[in-house]
Amino acid sequence: MRLKIDYYAGIASPWTYLGHDRICHLAKKYDAELHFKPVDFGTIFDASGGLPLPKRSPQRQRYRMQELKRWREELDVPLTLQPKFFPISHTKAALMVMAAKKAGADDLRLAGVFLSAVWARDKNISDAAVLIDEAQSAGFDGQNMFAESENTDLLDEYESYTKEAIDRGVFGAPSYVIGEEIFWGQDRLHFVEKKLKESC
Repeated sequence: MRLKIDYYAGIASPWTYLGHDRICHLAKKYDAELHFKPVDFGTIFDASGGLPLPKRSPQRQRYRMQELKRWREELDVPLTLQPKFFPISHTKAALMVMAAKKAGADDLRLAGVFLSAVWARDKNISDAAVLIDEAQSAGFDGQNMFAESENTDLLDEYESYTKEAIDRGVFGAPSYVIGEEIFWGQDRLHFVEKKLKESC
């Protein structure tokens, strides 16, 4: 039986960006089902005692920057430390990724496109024209997917993913949930791999 990974993500999160290709690779390597579930971490922070970046203490903000530099070097990936469009709403991007999945397209790949748009290419993913252009450039039907993303059923599903994450104890991005176990953060992917190995 294939192991299922519920992947709760914030499409504007640098930590989701840093882990995205790696969790996709692990799921493929171990033939696990990877279910991408974009959520509203603002709502999750309110429910779990977390704080959005601008409200965190200077010490925590400085440490975050050190960690971003470390992981950029460790993974050798492009990463803009202070993108022009951050913090930023990612709801439109999340709904478009969900529309891609509904249409049978590769939602994980489109999520990766939007994540790298923020963190590698300094793009404004709250802008509909940018989302459409990014999707089109990656070979998706951006116009149609954006139109589908405005379906209220998808917003309801997005809100249900957020509630589901809270109910399961998720509090930070990204979180990978396997059964009853939560693995919080891209720096916990080695534990995710250990869990996947156990199932083989």
